[in-house]
Amino acid sequence: MKERSGSRAAVDERYAQWKSLIPVLYDWFANHNLVWPSLSCRWGPQFEKATYKNRQRLYLSEQTDGSVPNTLVIANCEVVKPRVAAAEHISQFNEEARSPFVKKYKTIVHPGEVNRIRELPQNSKIIATHTDSPDVLIWDVEAQPNRHAVLGATESRPDLILTGHQENAEFALAMCPAEPYVLSGGKDKSVVLWSIQDHISALGDSSSSPGASGSKQAVKTANEKESPKVDPRGIFHGHDSTVEDVQFCPSSAQEFCSVGDDACLILWDARSGTSPAVKVEKAHSGDVHCVDWNPLDVNYILTGSADNSVRMWDRRNLGSGGAGSPIHKFEGHKAAVLCVQWSPDRASVFGSSAEDGFLNVWDHEKVGKKKNSNVPAGLFFQHAGHRDKIVDFHWNSSDPWTIVSVSDDGESTGGGGTLQIWRMSDLIYRPEEEVLTELENFKSHLASCTPRN
Repeated sequence: MKERSGSRAAVDERYAQWKSLIPVLYDWFANHNLVWPSLSCRWGPQFEKATYKNRQRLYLSEQTDGSVPNTLVIANCEVVKPRVAAAEHISQFNEEARSPFVKKYKTIVHPGEVNRIRELPQNSKIIATHTDSPDVLIWDVEAQPNRHAVLGATESRPDLILTGHQENAEFALAMCPAEPYVLSGGKDKSVVLWSIQDHISALGDSSSSPGASGSKQAVKTANEKESPKVDPRGIFHGHDSTVEDVQFCPSSAQEFCSVGDDACLILWDARSGTSPAVKVEKAHSGDVHCVDWNPLDVNYILTGSADNSVRMWDRRNLGSGGAGSPIHKFEGHKAAVLCVQWSPDRASVFGSSAEDGFLNVWDHEKVGKKKNSNVPAGLFFQHAGHRDKIVDFHWNSSDPWTIVSVSDDGESTGGGGTLQIWRMSDLIYRPEEEVLTELENFKSHLASCTPRN
């Protein structure tokens, strides 16, 4: 117990130091306390632009203890534009309070806890969720009625159910940028592929959503009526254990990759059958929890593992029979890596979050350039605002340097979670010469403003 309280004190000290640096490190920062932990957070579409801030949908989950139902929350988020927030404003927040920038817009009573949320690139009001079941649930979040999450509330009815797994599929979930395809992995060791267009008529038709008609009888009938089901396009076998994460190649609906508890990274090509196209065995020395495929350079793939490392792979060098080794190993986390994601804006930049409570931002082009031996190669920013494991984060493609991150604070505070929305200062990532010129101009400006006696 003594050791536990010692590590708690170290976390508190680290947090206090981080908090004092907020005005220096961040262009904008918002902290939103969650009553229940959230295992997934995703940006939705931007729907309003104004002078100083834009409004955007934000999707997150609430994982409850059963006293109230599990929910999928659609929130409206005000995203303050770059160089607008004042330093004192972003550093004054209460850890126990909800942020004025995040407001609930709609609640869906979810059948089971929400483990993963993914939005459809072709239609961002369509999202998929994973829960503790073999099915993938598809929701039209605009057509779904707003529900009150009270004990005994009937569950919202998904607009589509994707079937095909033989056992629970809890985490591995991806949507395809090229076509409306969905990919999932599960405990049955398989990767399953669907096309939403195989039942497109059920989506976007308000008459098919529960509660579209005003009468109570219609709501009851709609809720009793079963959601339409979609069979898979293909089931892919090659893993020897649970599949933990999946990802499409950004330029193809037929090529994708998966990682799992067997420590393998597998590349698939649906055009050549349901066996692995390339299998990298022992990609890590522990379970592989997460994978991402670079949207700006399709040769690069990232994996994150229980061995605390992030590895970067070049698919051209993987070869057959599992030959090939990572181009880089990024070693800066002190606990299992839970989430990796490439920046939507810079081909060489990515983020990784872990059970150590840090969200690290890396640039693989910086590897070997800086000679500071105290800093892990490639690491150029470390977000230390969470005090427990960061289970998910998402870069904002509408505002590329803005990130939403969420931590499950069960171990540090005994419950709840923390949602943070933040943007590092642009002085950190812009070219050095450009930044120095700006600072020099600022210095000259200050000198000219100084009153002379």
